[in-house]
Formats: sequence, structure tokens, C-alpha cells
Amino acid sequence: MTLMILETRETEKFPVATIVAQEANLDNADKFKEEMFALIDKGYPRIVLNFKQVTYIDSSFLGALVASLKYALSKGADIFLIELKKDIHNMLHLIRMDKVFKIYNREEDIA
Repeated sequence: MTLMILETRETEKFPVATIVAQEANLDNADKFKEEMFALIDKGYPRIVLNFKQVTYIDSSFLGALVASLKYALSKGADIFLIELKKDIHNMLHLIRMDKVFKIYNREEDIA
């Protein structure tokens, strides 16, 4: 049995999927994408992705994240990111991904 990369819970407004791996990298990028696509296919208008446990993200995982967003947008959905560590937030800003993803500090900040 393969381990899940996402732990998902429902709220009144949207599902919150928490990445359970500390390192978001090549080893779990494909599994992440597979689980995200399955979540997107459930038809939610928006999915909140919680990064509170993630301390490192590499380019292959970033690619899986972008692929998930493109897939969500093609289905009329969106992905919001929350609880990014400072280093990860700075990296996303540096590569201008903060212009692509809606990034919030906490779940409560999402209207």
C-alpha cells in the first residue's frame, strides 16, 4: 500500500488538503498530482492546499503543483495555498508563482 501525500478534510466552504510530507520532492510529486487530480475531479470550485508540514519543495513537485492548478482551472476550479513556510513563500515569490497561485496565511483568511 502506498502512503497518501494528502490528508483531506471538509469544511463548510471548501476541502482543505494538507500535504503530509515534510519534503515535497521528486519522490512524492507523481503521487501528489494523482491525489490532487482525484480531488479536483470531485467537482469542488476551490481546494485549499495546506503546506504547514512542508519544509522543502523542489522543482519536480512545483511542476506537479502547476499541473494540478492547470487541471483545476480547466475544470472551472481553483487552488489556494495556505501556511507556507517563509523560505517556500520567498521562493514562490522569486519565481513569480505568487502571481499564479492565491496564497493566504491561514484558512480563515479566505473569503
